[in-house]
Amino acid sequence: MYSGILLSHKKRGEILPFATTWMDLEVSVPDDRAEQRTCLICGDRATGLHYGIISCEGCKGFFKRSICNKRVYRCSRDKNCVMSRKQRNRCQYCRLLKCLQMGMNRKAIREDGMPGGRNKSIGPVQISEEEIERIMSGQEFEEEANHWSNHGDSDHSSPGNRASESNQPSPGSTLSSSRSVELNGFVAFRDQYVGMSVPPHYQYIPHLFSYPAHSPLLPPQARSLDPQSYSLIHQLVSAEDLEPLGTPMLIEDGYAVTQAELFALLCRLADELLFRQIAWIKKLPFFCELSIKDYTCLLSSTWQELILLSSLTVYSKQIFGELADVTAKYSPSDEELHRFSDEGMEVIERLIYLYHKFHQLKVSNEEYACMKAINFLNQDIRGLSSASQLEQLNKRYWYICQDFTEYKYTHQPNRFPDLMMCLPEIRYIAGKMVNVPLEQLPLLFKVVLHSCKTSVGKE
Repeated sequence: MYSGILLSHKKRGEILPFATTWMDLEVSVPDDRAEQRTCLICGDRATGLHYGIISCEGCKGFFKRSICNKRVYRCSRDKNCVMSRKQRNRCQYCRLLKCLQMGMNRKAIREDGMPGGRNKSIGPVQISEEEIERIMSGQEFEEEANHWSNHGDSDHSSPGNRASESNQPSPGSTLSSSRSVELNGFVAFRDQYVGMSVPPHYQYIPHLFSYPAHSPLLPPQARSLDPQSYSLIHQLVSAEDLEPLGTPMLIEDGYAVTQAELFALLCRLADELLFRQIAWIKKLPFFCELSIKDYTCLLSSTWQELILLSSLTVYSKQIFGELADVTAKYSPSDEELHRFSDEGMEVIERLIYLYHKFHQLKVSNEEYACMKAINFLNQDIRGLSSASQLEQLNKRYWYICQDFTEYKYTHQPNRFPDLMMCLPEIRYIAGKMVNVPLEQLPLLFKVVLHSCKTSVGKE
């Protein structure tokens, strides 16, 4: 919840500048005029002709990954989000939509997913709005899966097993509300690895590639959690500092808190929360697998989201208890009320919604630790030297989290998608808080904490 506050550190130069998205690199199609051109998707510097149109490396990689992994995204607004170099990662739905609208050609992507296009001569393609909608909704991916299920001859698995496999979620995507669509992407991931030697990252979860998902028509079957999955989750939880926050938040009765005093308290809390994230990174079980440079890129791009997630979950009792009591003793002036921005109002509404979502889910420490790792391991950040390894790590903890929730919460089949859908919302809110003026943060926190505490007290 303190992502916006940490802007003060950015201004003082105590935190690294924000990094924008970065995608896995392929061999670019040369274009003599690429240096003078901009990406037709986001306006960044174009590096060549990719999948039929002039685009940058980031949008090229995003399009390839979205199509190859059959990802289905969701726009939390009106499906008309602005696409720019700085904002292109805010809404994956609108980014893919613009890729299709501008003519990016799916047929130019190699079927094996390897670098390089299938045919360098393939140009842009214009497809109908109906076909675009079929792609965005996942309907086309479902039809492809059904086609291979009915006509494929390379696998003698039963149709029932194939249907159940499509109910697994797709790592890195924003899940839609329809379970049959939102959990479709697992097939592409599984097919990419089944039949190959199991990489070291996946040797501890071999059963995840074979067990069927729970059918909504059958009662859920009890099963055990893989010991190695449990071990990795335990390591993640052990890396967390779950002790209460040490920043003093006690105010004498009758004391009127000023805007400056509340802002100073928020900054001290932000300092402590940020310090805990830095200490957390050093304790991660995969710490030695990535370079310090990559960790620097990851932290500088995700620290707002990490603090927001922790404030809404493991530290929520203090934030919505002790801190709420402090903000209640702050009375904003009429000028502060009148000058409050539209961006601040949107952040308030979304934070309240997200708080109630987490309050309803009652996220466990294990789920929180997995969600935090998944959000942190964002391979789309610019400047990373090992994006492919990050993607493997992201998938590792994605499937471990899924395995844990399906084992622990047998009668909540939608719990894992519900948890994953919170992550893009956190990213969106963290990005929006950048636009909220610093002097408006005390009022923003007062409204959010008061509203959440009051509503929960009535339950």
